[in-house]
Amino acid sequence: MNQAFIIAILIAYFGVLLLISHYTSKNSTSQSFFTGDKKSPWYLVAFGMIGTSLSGVTFVSVPGTVTANGFYYYQMVLGFFIGYFIVAYVLLPLYYKYNLSSIYRYLEYRLGFAAYKWGAGYFILSRTLGATVRLYLVINVLQLFVFDSVGIPFWLSTVIIIAMILAYTFRGGVKTIVWTDTLQTVFMLLALVVCIIAIQSELNWSWGHIWNKMSEGDMTKLWSTDPMRKDFMWKHIIGGAFITITMTGLDQEMMQKNISVKNLKDAQKNMVVFSFILLFVNALFLLLGGMLQLFATQNGWEFKPDDLFPSIVQQHLPFGIFIIFIIGLISALFPSVDGAITALTSSFCIDILGFERRADMDEKQKNNLRKGVHLSFAVLFMLLVFYFKWMDNKSIVDLIFTIAGFTYGPLLGLFAFGILTKRSLKNYMVPIVCVLAPLICLGITYGPLIMTYFDPNYNVENWLNGYAFGHEMLILNGGLTFILLYLTSTAQTEKATA
Repeated sequence: MNQAFIIAILIAYFGVLLLISHYTSKNSTSQSFFTGDKKSPWYLVAFGMIGTSLSGVTFVSVPGTVTANGFYYYQMVLGFFIGYFIVAYVLLPLYYKYNLSSIYRYLEYRLGFAAYKWGAGYFILSRTLGATVRLYLVINVLQLFVFDSVGIPFWLSTVIIIAMILAYTFRGGVKTIVWTDTLQTVFMLLALVVCIIAIQSELNWSWGHIWNKMSEGDMTKLWSTDPMRKDFMWKHIIGGAFITITMTGLDQEMMQKNISVKNLKDAQKNMVVFSFILLFVNALFLLLGGMLQLFATQNGWEFKPDDLFPSIVQQHLPFGIFIIFIIGLISALFPSVDGAITALTSSFCIDILGFERRADMDEKQKNNLRKGVHLSFAVLFMLLVFYFKWMDNKSIVDLIFTIAGFTYGPLLGLFAFGILTKRSLKNYMVPIVCVLAPLICLGITYGPLIMTYFDPNYNVENWLNGYAFGHEMLILNGGLTFILLYLTSTAQTEKATA
């Protein structure tokens, strides 16, 4: 009965998304799918981007990190905050100056066709891997807590969820997503606040007492001061800033919503307001994580970090709270996937198929082709989720995230080269550089594994004197790309030469 009620709630939730899609996709064209006709209200974009930034994985995993790492994650959040201002006042002016539908067209205007194609290609690869891994992990949670109990197999629940996302994004694109993401962010934040209040009620402690207990348990520690650790504060802060620059400012999914705002000033307001809201929301997730651990400790329960939040909500809180949690989880999942499919469709159509160059195609033909691409990405997402399930190996998921992170290095190097220099590239050198830099970084990261393969007695502590790379690897990757591009470039100011 309870599970059937949850299914009914999800169907009703999806019905609301379809209703929004119906009204926002009227008179939709390919251009409105890509840019929202430059009419998106900036405040809705700012609020809706919270749901896109905080995926279902964040919704489940961040609270679970507090037990072992305290508030160290917030060091990176502070880095995110710095990065959003760089995006707002360095990158957004470029995108509006060139009136871009795809941000990777900037690379063509500044550096030539090869840089443009490789930049777009790295985005498509990285976003496809990242979005499908997030989708897989969250579907696993829903499968465990909802679908298994009503006899729906994993493959069918995957098809149902992807079909839902496809249904409400198929016609409207960005015009629809701006509104659906706003609604879903409301539900996600509602679930977060309700769960915090519910846990506080179960603990029956004052907020001051809760904070003191978290401090006694070493869960409020914020600054990591050991430079050899991956979570050293400056690694997190500087790395977090560059993660924002690349995974927001150089990411078509995140920027597609920003460049759908009517002018640069409003887009910058959106980014600044969003950055302040995200500081507060991430603090709430960390507070929730500490409270969940206190609740588990008080009752003698033990959970794996990623199971802490969903297990306590399902097993030890009222059913109504669990319903709100499921809606919040879905609301965190959908924005991180619907935006990815839409952005990948946009990038593939504009950057790979060359929609903006195709004078031989009328609007009807472009619309039909765009719908075919959109459907193809949905099928690709489904197949990758099935593959991850077949592998059923969490280390594979971690590896995919790591590889996806490396792909943003060349993007960072390409954009930095275009912005910071006036030199020109040789097109034939771009692929070499964009492959070589990530390979060098992979070699540095996995050097100990490589050495122990050839010498089982190798002391891994000798590798880089025990230094552990964190998020600064992204900076190294981008820096290597920049240096290699510079060394193979010319002093000419015109566009790249073949």
